[in-house]
Amino acid sequence: MATFEINTDYLQRVLVDLLNTPSPTGDTRYAIGLVQTELEEFGVRSQTTAKGALVAELDGHFATRPRALSAHVDTLGAMVAEIKPNGRLRLAALNGIVWPTVESEGVYVATRSGRRIRGSVVLENGAVHVRDVRSILRDARNLEVRLDERTSRAEETRLLGIEVGDFVYFDPRVELSDSGFIRSRFLDDKACVACLLAAVKALRDIDVTPGQRTSLLFSNYEEVGHGGFDGLPDDLAEYVVLDMACIGDGLRGDEFHCSICMLDSGGPYSRELSDKLRQIADARGIDLVPDIYPHYGSDGGAYWRAGGRAQVALVGPGVDTSHGYERTHTDALRETAELIAGYLLSE
Repeated sequence: MATFEINTDYLQRVLVDLLNTPSPTGDTRYAIGLVQTELEEFGVRSQTTAKGALVAELDGHFATRPRALSAHVDTLGAMVAEIKPNGRLRLAALNGIVWPTVESEGVYVATRSGRRIRGSVVLENGAVHVRDVRSILRDARNLEVRLDERTSRAEETRLLGIEVGDFVYFDPRVELSDSGFIRSRFLDDKACVACLLAAVKALRDIDVTPGQRTSLLFSNYEEVGHGGFDGLPDDLAEYVVLDMACIGDGLRGDEFHCSICMLDSGGPYSRELSDKLRQIADARGIDLVPDIYPHYGSDGGAYWRAGGRAQVALVGPGVDTSHGYERTHTDALRETAELIAGYLLSE
């Protein structure tokens, strides 16, 4: 069994870089460029697809059971839905936003000209000294972006270059603690992107070739359900999707371990491939936690719905408070990267 080492410092560094690079679904070019640059540092060639995803190919000792791994760079976010008469902005969610969690969040509005205009999400007419705001529903109708510009009319806001359809980036608020915790928005799924890069780096550092020919897909439309098939070859036998593991009542996962999803809202994952991953984990001393996620979907489901024929499995580090202000631990990230590297080495 080949000996490799996951560089935790590298894993944390690239994760922080990714988290601080805005990539809401539909506007992921900066994050894709960051990943492509990292792969080039390892000597791994990659190319973007027509939809903007990134696909890399790793040579293997064999091509009898070609495989793929994927992780997605796209995150939650918002678009400008309306420039209101008072010059403030009504937002449309780019899937999955829990509106109460973004009240008071800082944002940037990205204009077509490339300018980023600062603002924050506030409750409409939200002064507690003006009316009782405690019981008002926080949603897209009642929350608005207050721009940090002198504007009180729609015409003045448009003169700033802002228009309907502009992307809005939420502040990730990344923090690393001395105890190993990482908290930030958008750990889903940038944590797995960082783990995949760290695993590839670990094998490149010792000049080891994967067991099978392997495609790496960094998808960019997972959050809206059509990212997991883009650019993958037709002859895949196995497809391992890397995505965050859920934490909550009735689930076994936590922030310190890698989990394997056996069933989600799209149905069961491959028993054969899941068992293979569990055997690799056992051999490497990784406590891989099996779980079921009834309110969850992944790029694996998108791949199957698009006609993909490979066996599909899903693993990832435990992430607390998904789609909110999320948190995980370096232990879970390291375990996930170790499992990925072990799978890459397997035949």
